[in-house]
Amino acid sequence: MKPQLKVHYFQHIAGEGFGSCYSFLKARGAQISATEFFALPVDQPLDIEALPQIEDVDLLIVMGGAMSVNDEVNYPWLKMEKRWIRRYLAAGKPAIGLCLGGQLIANALGAAVSRNPEQERGWMNVQRVSFVPSDCFQLPQQIRVMQWHSETFEIPKGAVLLAENQVCRHQMYQIGRNVLGFQFHPEMTAETLALFLEHDEEQRHFSGPYVQQAQVLSLSEQIDFEPGNQLLNRAIDYVLRA
Repeated sequence: MKPQLKVHYFQHIAGEGFGSCYSFLKARGAQISATEFFALPVDQPLDIEALPQIEDVDLLIVMGGAMSVNDEVNYPWLKMEKRWIRRYLAAGKPAIGLCLGGQLIANALGAAVSRNPEQERGWMNVQRVSFVPSDCFQLPQQIRVMQWHSETFEIPKGAVLLAENQVCRHQMYQIGRNVLGFQFHPEMTAETLALFLEHDEEQRHFSGPYVQQAQVLSLSEQIDFEPGNQLLNRAIDYVLRA
């Protein structure tokens, strides 16, 4: 009998939820647990022993968040989270990073994360780069996905760039066969988007030509979410086959 898949999430903001990947993994009978960094006291250092044992995790999913990976002063647990991620990846285990999560994995491996020239928020097209090795994860030539970010990651040493657009050069990368980092939000569902739109304070920080207004986003239909959700399902299957 095949052992139960043990999936662990790193969650950074309250109420975000896990999007489409949660229902996909539950349907596969996965055992799901989470570390809620947002619930930790900000004035107390995090002991790495408080995080899961690496051997007890079959798949790590690092979720998004409103903070910067560089803001270790205000979020001291970021330093310990990145240290744990480095240990986990050194063990060659599968991981998916979503938006902030993709930035955290990249930064944990020494890649810089910095302000992108333009902010992206809303439905945007992302293109597959012109050359992707045949043994890498394969994306459609173009896919319309949800963006919600101000910063961008550099590509970690040894990683392969998979996707880009004209607003943000680095949209997705792969490390080995077991790690995929996204700048966008393929996990977004109608319920997740509604939660994002409730954060009025965060919305005020977004402006520019690539920022869609909340009233426009609130009209999103189920068909809008499906390409990203299906892409993420394939990505999860891909890293688990590593």
